Amino acid sequence: MATVLYPDIVFGPVHSRRLGISLGINLLPLKRKFCTFDCVYCECGLGEMFAKNPLPSAEDIAEALRTKLQALKAEGITPDVLTFAGNGEPTLHPEFPQIVEVVTALRNEFFPDAKVSVLSNATQIHRDEIRQALLKVDNNILKLDSAFDDTMRQMNRPWNPDYNVADLVKNLQAFEGRLIVQTMFLKGSYLGRSFDNTTPEEVQAWIRLVDAIRPASVMIYSLDREAPVKTLEKIPVEKLREIAEELKKATGIAATVAG
Repeated sequence: MATVLYPDIVFGPVHSRRLGISLGINLLPLKRKFCTFDCVYCECGLGEMFAKNPLPSAEDIAEALRTKLQALKAEGITPDVLTFAGNGEPTLHPEFPQIVEVVTALRNEFFPDAKVSVLSNATQIHRDEIRQALLKVDNNILKLDSAFDDTMRQMNRPWNPDYNVADLVKNLQAFEGRLIVQTMFLKGSYLGRSFDNTTPEEVQAWIRLVDAIRPASVMIYSLDREAPVKTLEKIPVEKLREIAEELKKATGIAATVAG
């Protein structure tokens, strides 16, 4: 079973298909997954929600990031983006709003042209303090993998049994367009059940929800790294481009494609 976990608070920079040269910031336990989803495609592996390891403090994160940014400056390496990512869901950190302020200030000090991005599964955006913090970053990237609860549950496997797409959409609409929707297109099976969010029914329902949310833009992608579930199939980039074109034609909303 594939597992990629980050042993450091700050990692990279790496080349991101969607964001360019990205310096990662892991607010979560080192070498342990900490997430409200247990996605079948998660590179961190399956099976954990709340890890026992302690979370790094805001002070730990500030120190690690300052040290790394100083080193990059000395090496002449300029990141395009500072990305909250890592071993699970970054908005679970109890100091997330304060950490956004710290990271933004350090970005301004060392690389003011770099963007601050958050890759989030959107499970915490019902909390006002999380929504307000996300509104302060340059790229507020939030997940919507399907318009249907059944498909969402098969792909994302939320730990909360009450989590549903209708509530998610209402919470995404509260950003009033100041967000980027990201969607993983995928087909496969897990535990004897099949799913495919690229069928005409799935795509048209997804387009309707994106139109209702009216994000600034959309990121669509498929598998890039090895997934923990071996029965998953990567969607060809040509199909992803077709979906992006359908979205643009129906709503006027542009989508970037990462195959």
